[in-house]
Amino acid sequence: MYNSSLFQLPAAFDGTKNSLDEIALHFIYLMHLKSIRLYEHSVRVSNHAGAIAMRMKLPSSEVTLIRYAGLLHDIGLLMMPNSVLGKSPYLTTREMQLFKKHPDLGANMMETIPACQDMIPYIRFHHERWDGSGYPKHLKNVNIPLGARIVAVADYYDSNIHSASDFWGKTKSEAIRRIFSCSGILFDPEVIHAFVEVLDH
Repeated sequence: MYNSSLFQLPAAFDGTKNSLDEIALHFIYLMHLKSIRLYEHSVRVSNHAGAIAMRMKLPSSEVTLIRYAGLLHDIGLLMMPNSVLGKSPYLTTREMQLFKKHPDLGANMMETIPACQDMIPYIRFHHERWDGSGYPKHLKNVNIPLGARIVAVADYYDSNIHSASDFWGKTKSEAIRRIFSCSGILFDPEVIHAFVEVLDH
C-alpha cells in the first residue's frame, strides 16, 4: 500500500499558523511523488477556490484557509493504490467504494496537526453535493461547510477541463455549461455564480 513513514510530519512543525506553509509543502511534495497529475490538479483547484472565495468577498483569513484546503483536498488519495488512481473515472464498484474513502482519509491525516483543524471539514466534505447525493455523509445545502462547497466547484471544474479520458475532458465553454447546469442540484448556486464571474474576468 504505502510507506507510513512518509506521512510523519517533520518534528520542527509546531502547529502554529507559521508552519502551515511547511505542512502544505510537505504534503504537496508527497502528491508530486505519487502523481504529477494529482499535484497539478491540486494546485489548480487551490487557485480556483481562492479566486471564488475572493469573489464572494470572504475575509482574507478564510480565503487563505480555502486556498490551503483546495491544495490539500485530495491528500487522502495518497493512500490509494496507483491502480485505482490511474483508472478514475472507470472504476469497478469495489474500486469506487475504496475511492470514496479518500475525503475521510485526508481529513484524518490532518486531525493531529493543530494548524490544520479549521480546514478539516473542507477536506472531509468536498465531495458532498447540494442535493444530498454526495459523500461521505450525504450533507445537503448549507449544512455543507461553505469552504467545502467552494472547493467542490473548483474540483469539479478542473476535473472537467483537465482529464486524460474522454469521459471528463471538456473545453472551457463546455465545462462552464455543465457546471452551470448543476447549480442548485449538485452545487451551491451562490458559489456557481461567483465562479462564473471569476471565469468571465
